[in-house]
Amino acid sequence: MPLYAYHCDDCDHDFEKLVRLSDPNSNTPECPGCQSRKTRKRLSTIAAISSGQSQSAGDCVSSGPFR
Repeated sequence: MPLYAYHCDDCDHDFEKLVRLSDPNSNTPECPGCQSRKTRKRLSTIAAISSGQSQSAGDCVSSGPFR
């Protein structure tokens, strides 16, 4: 299931939601703040490493329990 970022036009709330493509409400999910359906997808960015770049172990920063 893809994770999408949304914006509510009624209460100006930004939120993220995992959306099943088979969900009939996937185009207009309900806002968790005000339960409005006047929501729209936001443009979001992704992090990617191209095949031309190399990454060494020192480049990775861990913030969790695994180091």
